[in-house]
Amino acid sequence: MPAYGQIISIKKALIRTVMLITAFCLILSVSVSTYLDIEKQRTLTVDKLTTYADVIAFNAQISLLFDDEDTEENRLKAFRAVKEIRNIHIYKIDDFSNETEFFTSYNAPNTPPIPARLDRLKAPYTSELAGNYIDVIRPIMFEEIIQGYVYIRGDLSSLNAYIKDKLIIDISVAFFVLIVVFILSFRIQRRLAKPIEGLSALVQDVSKNKNYAVRAPHVNIFELNQLSHSLNVLFSRTQAQLERQKKDEQEIRLLNQNLEEKVNHRTIALKEANQELLNTLERMHQYQNQIVENEKMASLGQMVAGVAHEVNTPIGLGVTGSTLLKDKLSDIKSAFDNKTLTSKQLSRFINDGIENLELVYRSLNRAAELISSFKQVAVNQDTESNLMLNMNDLINEVLLAMKSEIALTQHHVVVECPESLKIHSKAGPLHQILQNLIENSLIHAFEEMTSGEILIKVAIDEGQCQINYTDNGKGVSGNIRNRIFDPFVTTKRGEGGSGLGMHLVYNLVTQALKGRITLNNTGSTGVNFIITFPVNGDL
Repeated sequence: MPAYGQIISIKKALIRTVMLITAFCLILSVSVSTYLDIEKQRTLTVDKLTTYADVIAFNAQISLLFDDEDTEENRLKAFRAVKEIRNIHIYKIDDFSNETEFFTSYNAPNTPPIPARLDRLKAPYTSELAGNYIDVIRPIMFEEIIQGYVYIRGDLSSLNAYIKDKLIIDISVAFFVLIVVFILSFRIQRRLAKPIEGLSALVQDVSKNKNYAVRAPHVNIFELNQLSHSLNVLFSRTQAQLERQKKDEQEIRLLNQNLEEKVNHRTIALKEANQELLNTLERMHQYQNQIVENEKMASLGQMVAGVAHEVNTPIGLGVTGSTLLKDKLSDIKSAFDNKTLTSKQLSRFINDGIENLELVYRSLNRAAELISSFKQVAVNQDTESNLMLNMNDLINEVLLAMKSEIALTQHHVVVECPESLKIHSKAGPLHQILQNLIENSLIHAFEEMTSGEILIKVAIDEGQCQINYTDNGKGVSGNIRNRIFDPFVTTKRGEGGSGLGMHLVYNLVTQALKGRITLNNTGSTGVNFIITFPVNGDL
């Protein structure tokens, strides 16, 4: 059979297929026929020898009873006419010892005698093949008592010769049939291949010369005639299509001539429209720049308003305290000058002065803290160099620094970080980020809880360090969720909150660490911050 993708002609395919099928059928038929015939002839030969053995056993009854060997020997010579019999043995069972002993025999002409077969004389009395011979054993019965045995050795030479002749005849007939089939298949393939070659040449001519006016001839084979009809229909439709195409091309040429004029008019109109569009785009860029500037001014105004509000409060309290202290001091000076100052007045002045000075101190200290927070937001964090850090040790250092704040509550922090996790990054920004997140949870998330939990997970994935910060506090309200990283956004306005903590965290992550931070929606309880930044680390 041809390999996959190999091209083979219909001539070879047809002849090869027919010859293979015919050869297979002939081989199968000859094999089955020969096998059945051989079995039949072998069965006939065995049955024939068995019949002879039964006849001999019947005739030998009297000879065994009277020990008449001569009579039985003369009787056996009558089997010279039977070519299949080569040797005959007759065995007798002794009446006294009950042992089997040789009685008489017969050997065909030119056939040597064979040894006694005493070991074979036992039931079942089946025929056995031994090369070109077959052995048959039958008992000699008298009044249903075994008196002896008949052993016949048959010759299968005639059967083998018959088989050989039959095989020669069958092979000759098969070879003759193959020759006849080859001639017939050759004539059939010529009848099929010739019109196919004609159709193939016609298609090649049409494909080469584009001559669709030709038509395929009529053939006497139904399927090929159908193919010729289909090709003729295809050629006629293609010819009609080409004629329509030529007609359409002429019409298109006429349309193109008119279209060029329309295109020129439309081109002029399009240029005018493009010019107007360019002018519009220029005005839009101007408006866009103006909008950007307005957004910047609005953001700047919001930040300035926040700064002013946060700083004005402690400064106003300081001014109030210093003004009260100044008024008290004027009263004491007046009483002192008039020599009406009493010890009670002096004592009250001292107590009031201490309270006013403490108010001024707290206000000025709050203003200084605010100014420090503003500086942290504005200071560039890129000045710190990268170091090889152990993340587990860094987190423990942050928790140790905040031990006093955490110890005042029943909240606890859980850290899931491999002890050997090392990264190449900046220690300062990481320290500030974690400290601000923990303080934010302590101040805002757990204000109405007695026992809260903070979970910090750290992992490395494809050169990126991911810090997963979660608490189970009250969460972030929807009105500030989208603005949580903006400056001065706080729920503790007037209660000590500046609104700069998360803005500082955002600046440290995005600018100092070149990473990103996102707040995932966890529902109405808890927060989940995902911080990701590039590192070079190994576990």
